Amino acid sequence: MNLIFILTYFIWFLSELLLNRLFRSKHTDRQNADKNSLSLIWITIVVTIFIALFISRRFYFPIFSNSTFKYFGLAIIYIGIMMRLMAVASLGRLFTVDVTIRKNHTLKKDGLYKYLRHPSYCASLISFIGFGISLNNWIALLVITFSILIVFIIRIKIEEKVLIEQFGSEYIEYKKVTKRLIPFIY
Repeated sequence: MNLIFILTYFIWFLSELLLNRLFRSKHTDRQNADKNSLSLIWITIVVTIFIALFISRRFYFPIFSNSTFKYFGLAIIYIGIMMRLMAVASLGRLFTVDVTIRKNHTLKKDGLYKYLRHPSYCASLISFIGFGISLNNWIALLVITFSILIVFIIRIKIEEKVLIEQFGSEYIEYKKVTKRLIPFIY
């Protein structure tokens, strides 16, 4: 693995670590809504990354016959990082890494949130798909994509329950006109 891969993975990890440290709920926010889903996400990410790396080193199931296409995966990681940061910036002070309701919380329905209820998770999923592609291994790509997708769906169910409790029919109506995680599909 060359320096550009290591640097990309480091930048990606650092962006997630900074979000995790800077955007936690405060004591004035609604507490205990997260149901430990943030811990579940981080455990799944770490375990799945190690499994994907192991698979990619141990078994040969290339996505591309030309290994230079692995760099395409790095570009996808950066696209995911940028989209995630755009989603975070768009939500502003309402964004937290753990599920919570902030004081004077309002429902965001414009920008990226006009099309997807969870663009931050979508962007993160895109980065993980890019990671799988950068490993150039079909099995590693499938393991990472489906593991992360499952844990995000669990998290989204917890989050949407809290949002329905907070916003009621406004959120239910919002659900009818937007997709959950994958544009035009789900």
